[in-house]
Amino acid sequence: MTAPITLYTGPTPNGRKVSIALEEMGLPYTLEYVDILEGDQHTPAFRALNPNNKFPVIIDPDGPGGEELVLWESGAILWYLAEKTGRFLPASGTARHLAHQWLMFQMASVGPMFGQFAHFFFYAKDKHPYSIERYQSEMRRLLDVMEEHLSQHTWFAGDDYTIADMAVLPWVEGTVDVPGIENVDSLRAWVHRLKARPAVTKALDVAREKVRKETVEGGMKDLDDTHRSQLFGEAQYTR
Repeated sequence: MTAPITLYTGPTPNGRKVSIALEEMGLPYTLEYVDILEGDQHTPAFRALNPNNKFPVIIDPDGPGGEELVLWESGAILWYLAEKTGRFLPASGTARHLAHQWLMFQMASVGPMFGQFAHFFFYAKDKHPYSIERYQSEMRRLLDVMEEHLSQHTWFAGDDYTIADMAVLPWVEGTVDVPGIENVDSLRAWVHRLKARPAVTKALDVAREKVRKETVEGGMKDLDDTHRSQLFGEAQYTR
């Protein structure tokens, strides 16, 4: 029996993309919840796994050469799991490069821009109209890029469902049905098609019971300066 992978994560887009991959690939795993509002990511034990103090992190006891592998950065984890299983990443050719392209697009553009919008719109104590407008506009532009592509292709890498789709989905699945988000019919259809997959449905619910009321998904109740310190302030920058 294959020893389970340990997944350190929480109910965020970057965490969920890895749980999607693990569920889709049928890999056994155990969950270690990291409460970022409580400061779990700053503990010596967690920083020994990831000095960048972010989740997700995986520990695969059956890594390359049979040696244990600790790996962080969600895109790198998806790439590793795809190569480990030989699934959801074309073995060669144009489709493989396109899967890598769209994975990098999510890592370099969708995640950072959507995340910065959420920061300034929801979490920042002081509201800066320029910052909100800047990241909202960039988020809208990226939605248009994805909409244009998916109006002509079934999946991001073409004809096959890949880790690129798994990477993008958690960042956009809560956006496409928001009132006022228009002209994203192809992107919305892609989201609904993915969310109909049993593995995706299960993966999106991983750690959902742990959602904090102080987060966007929890309704933004009682977020205070202590939480901001853990995420963006003194606790985040004290090493």
